[in-house]
Amino acid sequence: MACKFADSRFLCLGPTQRPIRSQRIVTHSSPASICHLKWDSLLLKGINNKKGGLIPVKRTNAIQAVAVPVTPASADSAEYRKELAERYGFRQIGEPLPDNVTLKDVIDTLPKEVFEINDVKAWTSVLTSVTSYALGIFMISKAPWYLLPLAWAWTGTAVTGFFVIGHDCAHKSFSKNKLLEDIVGTLAFLPLIYPYEPWRFKHDRHHAKTNMLEADTAWHPVWEEEFQSSPRLRKAIMFGYGPFRPWMSIGHWLIWHFDLKNFRPNEVERVKISLACVFAFMAIGWPLIIYKTGIIGWIKYWLMPWLGYHFWMSTFTMVHHTAPHIPFKSAKEWNAAQAQLNGTVHCDYPRWIEILCHDINVHIPHHVSSRIPSYNLRAAHKSIQENWGPYLNEATWNWRLMKTIMTICHVYNKEKNYIGFDEIAPEEASPITFLKRVMPDYA
Repeated sequence: MACKFADSRFLCLGPTQRPIRSQRIVTHSSPASICHLKWDSLLLKGINNKKGGLIPVKRTNAIQAVAVPVTPASADSAEYRKELAERYGFRQIGEPLPDNVTLKDVIDTLPKEVFEINDVKAWTSVLTSVTSYALGIFMISKAPWYLLPLAWAWTGTAVTGFFVIGHDCAHKSFSKNKLLEDIVGTLAFLPLIYPYEPWRFKHDRHHAKTNMLEADTAWHPVWEEEFQSSPRLRKAIMFGYGPFRPWMSIGHWLIWHFDLKNFRPNEVERVKISLACVFAFMAIGWPLIIYKTGIIGWIKYWLMPWLGYHFWMSTFTMVHHTAPHIPFKSAKEWNAAQAQLNGTVHCDYPRWIEILCHDINVHIPHHVSSRIPSYNLRAAHKSIQENWGPYLNEATWNWRLMKTIMTICHVYNKEKNYIGFDEIAPEEASPITFLKRVMPDYA
């Protein structure tokens, strides 16, 4: 901004008289951000006429006062991404991946050994999960009431390892024997009451259409039309995407996996087999638990660890693909490499969680290629960091990250990616304002 003081020639009268002309200030913008102060009479020379005579004024040259330009950081600049990372709780927000990079380009940079299936490592992961889960059940049986939450947290995390084993089986990265994979996957999912084949079919579409509007079968932003459709639904959505979001996978589990209408005709038979296995487990396993331990025992030994599993299922899912700067795109705009590499988040957790959950949090390489076994994800991620590091979104789990997702990432908006519920319906958004008030903001 530059300022010019024009027409500044004074007629200076005696001490008892006022000037008959005053300064006129004109402002205009200057692209160079240099402030020009042009005074026709910056230096006044002459005699001090005490009798009221005119004081002659001499015109002088312009003087430039140079100020440091303050330019807002560009949306594509490293400085801007650093500001966003700090604001959202990220360690790094990746720069945009060029449009001409393909997913094959990224896969081709990975070492071949990360795709290799190792039976010893695969069965070691099974042993880890079975042992840690058994330890959790033992802890629940022995813990006094005030230590039960810790025992449930351990057991819920351990049983999440069963899900990851089934997850590898569904991606055909557990064993070279495909029948064995289907058997192990089905058994691993049974304690979670998850039908293996329905989940596998839906999850394959999530990988094929990650962060694609209307096509991704994992979570996606709320449509504003849906949000505004009825007051009762609006309130339910607010609670679901707000305070109950760490358990929202329960709703996803119910809606997506038990209705045969959700599946293609060639998938239905396998879906029925999986559903039969789950219902058999419920019909036999639950009564046995209740018979041995009572309803309270069923709550202690099954329900509470199951809720712990869904906490991790929900948390991993939303952290992996949800952030204010990560867009969901229409099929016409969608780019596979950008969605899988640039639109997936790597998040570090306490190491014991990563061990029990078989590194499912190392998620970028899993989306680059789902054929990478869980025990090779770290080596693959290291390779991706070396070759594509500037494009990665990375975080260490923290409260600010969770607060950002749970209080901002709600309704789809093409320009902003997300609009918060409290921005659309502030008078009804008490669940969100509550979260903003009580959730810690530590990063």
